[in-house]
Amino acid sequence: MQDEIIYALDIFGTMIFAITGAVKGVRLRLDMLGVMVFAITVGCAGGMVRDCLLGLAPVAAFTDSAYVAVSALTGLVVFFCAPMFVGRWRVVIHCDAIGLGVFTAIGVEKAALLGLGVVGQVLSGVIGAVGGGVLRDVFSKEIPAVLTSDFYATASIIGALLYILLENVPSLDNTLCFALSAVCVIIIRFYAIRKHLKLPVARMAGEK
Repeated sequence: MQDEIIYALDIFGTMIFAITGAVKGVRLRLDMLGVMVFAITVGCAGGMVRDCLLGLAPVAAFTDSAYVAVSALTGLVVFFCAPMFVGRWRVVIHCDAIGLGVFTAIGVEKAALLGLGVVGQVLSGVIGAVGGGVLRDVFSKEIPAVLTSDFYATASIIGALLYILLENVPSLDNTLCFALSAVCVIIIRFYAIRKHLKLPVARMAGEK
């Protein structure tokens, strides 16, 4: 039952990320194929990179067509209903926060099941959560938002560390660790979006 829930959340997170990728494609005035490519990239690429680094081959997106199918279908929906999505970007980024939390927890859990240490688990969670967005921004010739956005990767790191702390508590099962980790990331992102929180930036010479 737990595996079925995690799988459903994985598909849900894929769809959420695909929406953000497709909306980006629409805002860049890409054609239908371009929008679908962006949707599939953001929806699937992070998990694919994570699985490759974990040595899980072939990656989930290649063995289960649902990931690419959901992403492609989402891209089509966004393309044909563009005003509904592009005009509600704030809603989209809040949905993206949900996907960030889900993918972070999934990545940490996969690494934990493989017996990796703290660093491996954290990187697995973060790469799975932000990898697709990084590729999207690279395709867009932009500095990846993960390096400039308000507590994006930072929220993922905190959530991953929380999962690792909780999994060492004997009375907690993996499902609860997963849920608390994902919720932690989501809450941090929501708060950061609302308050426009950002990490400090180094000052250049002559700047006040």
